[in-house]
Amino acid sequence: MMKKIKHLVIVTILLLFSSYLLPLEMSAQDKKLFTLEDLNFGGNNYRNLQPENMWLTWWGDQLVQTDVETCHLIDVKTGKKKLLFTLEDVNKWADSDEEANRYVRHLMNATFPYPDQPLVALGNKKSFLLLNFKTHEIVWQDSISGQTANDWNKLSRATAYVEDYQLFVVDADGKKHQLSTDGSREIVYGQSVHRNEFGINKGTFWSPKGNRLAFYRMDQSMVTDYPQVDIFPRSASYEPDKYPMAGMTSHKVTVGVYDMKADKTIYLQAGDPTDRYFTNIAWSPDEQTIYMFELNRGQNDCRLVSYDAETGAKIAELYREKSDKYVEPLHPIQFLPWDDTKFVMQSQKDGYNHLYLFDVNGKELKQITSGNWVVLNVVGFNTKQKSIIIEANKYHPLHRQVYSVNVNNGKMMQLTVADGVHRSTLSASGQYFIDRHSSPTQPRNIDVVNVAHPSPLTSHLLSAEDPWKDYEQPIFECGSIKAADGQTDLYYRMVKPNHFDANKKYPTVVYVYGGPHAHNVEASWHWYSRTWETYMAQKGYIVFILDNRGSENRGRDFEQATFHQLGQIEMQDQMKGVEYLRTLPYVDMNRLGVHGWSFGGFMTISLMLNYPDVFKVGVAGGPVIDWKWYEVMYGERYMGTPQDNPEGYAKSSLISKAKNLKGKLQIITGYNDPTVVPQHCLSFLDACIKAGTQPDFFAYPGEEHNMRGHASVHLHERITQYFEDYLK
Repeated sequence: MMKKIKHLVIVTILLLFSSYLLPLEMSAQDKKLFTLEDLNFGGNNYRNLQPENMWLTWWGDQLVQTDVETCHLIDVKTGKKKLLFTLEDVNKWADSDEEANRYVRHLMNATFPYPDQPLVALGNKKSFLLLNFKTHEIVWQDSISGQTANDWNKLSRATAYVEDYQLFVVDADGKKHQLSTDGSREIVYGQSVHRNEFGINKGTFWSPKGNRLAFYRMDQSMVTDYPQVDIFPRSASYEPDKYPMAGMTSHKVTVGVYDMKADKTIYLQAGDPTDRYFTNIAWSPDEQTIYMFELNRGQNDCRLVSYDAETGAKIAELYREKSDKYVEPLHPIQFLPWDDTKFVMQSQKDGYNHLYLFDVNGKELKQITSGNWVVLNVVGFNTKQKSIIIEANKYHPLHRQVYSVNVNNGKMMQLTVADGVHRSTLSASGQYFIDRHSSPTQPRNIDVVNVAHPSPLTSHLLSAEDPWKDYEQPIFECGSIKAADGQTDLYYRMVKPNHFDANKKYPTVVYVYGGPHAHNVEASWHWYSRTWETYMAQKGYIVFILDNRGSENRGRDFEQATFHQLGQIEMQDQMKGVEYLRTLPYVDMNRLGVHGWSFGGFMTISLMLNYPDVFKVGVAGGPVIDWKWYEVMYGERYMGTPQDNPEGYAKSSLISKAKNLKGKLQIITGYNDPTVVPQHCLSFLDACIKAGTQPDFFAYPGEEHNMRGHASVHLHERITQYFEDYLK
């Protein structure tokens, strides 16, 4: 397998070098230089330097291109386009009024919810509407667009939403039903709970036909407030966040069920919610049963439980998974579209995330997928073939391919051909999928693929040109080294200046994240490089990025190697990367820097303090300083509680190591960060004052965990300038 990767690296480098053999009209001297306005997502020219794209959606098995002012049908076999309607048509048919904000401003978010009906779903600032583009009539609309947590069901046409902390449902006839009366900042309805962990990103869950609504109710009245401050009024105001820290009191969640026909709400009888997590809510196809995963606070005992949707009574515990480290349910069960008595469950109980088939009584019928690779995404189902369409890294850890898996015999068929990273969107029947593909040398390809005959139906709906072709680009490379255990392959990316000379020595920056649920290296365009790396290479730096153990998509044991000792295994692996850099004659080890954000900020300071003679300069953004100040769900999954794991917390804390700082360290934070609260940075500064060490510090007023908009340009210029001042 590594031969394939090495071959791809060689091809990538050759292609990049070949791009320097320029036509006369564009010599090397004529190439433009990048600015952060070009490269950073908050920059004024950023959009113009992104690969060309197409906005596509499915109308049943018919493909629709949704642009700003037009919607076109695309023939999946020929790629030919046929105009469906224009923005002008839509606003004319809808009798829009721009002054009253009843005006559809673009068609890019248009959807076609009914495979067999010519209806398009659109929104303006005042309402959400269904428009028949054959008869040119509005067939239905609501008037609650813009409320919090809007959740619309296409069959019942009812909408759940939150207004002034209360949960409401508006039915298809426009009748408003109030489901709560005690909602507040402390009693939260219909929104994400457990701080968006365990795959949770919403708080309302419609039954398949929209007759019932399951929803979260979170009581966080017992959770400590973190004292955030809004500095912008004449007199700064107090704006506290509810923030449950590791080892401290957490919130309590219950699950309600509203019955549209009975106009009645009941709650699932799940028992005392204290120190428990409820997640991945799913419905039976007949809407009579609710399923959810229930997890203890220690996160090492997970159960799949079914409940009667009418009474809330517990029916059965269908599955239980325990671990000596942690179990992390991230996906709801999915019923087979052709068999209401069977469902698919995802689990990494055999060491890798795979699919398992169960019946409704909880009997495990078979393991559908297996092997030393990860199911990355369940795209959907093909009823005709009785198969599941998935994305997985079976071919190689850095590559993402699309596969069809037959449920009956487990036979897998690879549906995508080209090396690289593929992401797919399935049509209603599962017959076709949109294949969005990127490789180290190709910014973006878009094809349509027939699941039954896995080859592109069209000769590339889109094959994007290199948007950077007129600019002086760096050299992007990829390779692997062994982890500190001497056995595990770790993959890295290296970014070198355009005019790289192996006889010179270059200042080098290690960019690091290193934490769970993230990766930095994959076989997409430029090996998944961040644009800031290009900016640094242009200024004469080498940038080195390594995915250590603890990062994602390499299996359970790879990720759980860091359990109860965050930062330790990760540093050992990153130092293996440093050892590799030492072998390269063009890396100036006297000018080695390190930079990262969030978990990467924690890693940056950890490396600076544990290896003070190695790293000369560091820039740490939004860093965790001590895990006892981080949130319950994430923190306790990986570290346990401070009470139960005092050794691990002491070892990973950076407070006691503040005295070790030798190099130049800049710490940056959002002044109102609700994720890694400012207490981390400020406590570390206090420790440095007491130890007599001298870090630099910068805060962005009003910003949260990541800088938004043009503030991000300012941020990355500041990061760059720090290395320019002290590393170069």
